[in-house]
Amino acid sequence: MMWYGPGMGWWGYAGMGIGMVLFWALIIAGIVVLIRINTTTQRSQSTAPPPQALSPEQILAARYAHGEINETEYRERMAVLRDHVRT
Repeated sequence: MMWYGPGMGWWGYAGMGIGMVLFWALIIAGIVVLIRINTTTQRSQSTAPPPQALSPEQILAARYAHGEINETEYRERMAVLRDHVRT
């Protein structure tokens, strides 16, 4: 066997120890970042904006558009709504 120099010395061992700690710190930090990105993406996709409250006129118009009521009922009910707002 051939030896080149006096050996690694304490600086070499300290460098390997620090390198090992940095390596595992980077691995753990990467896992934490991936978990946070994954949970943030799922949370933002699952939360839908709250539905807008429809006014009575909009509800009445939607019922007329869907064919639930005819034109005379629509006009009568719209007149009632407008009279109610005035008083």
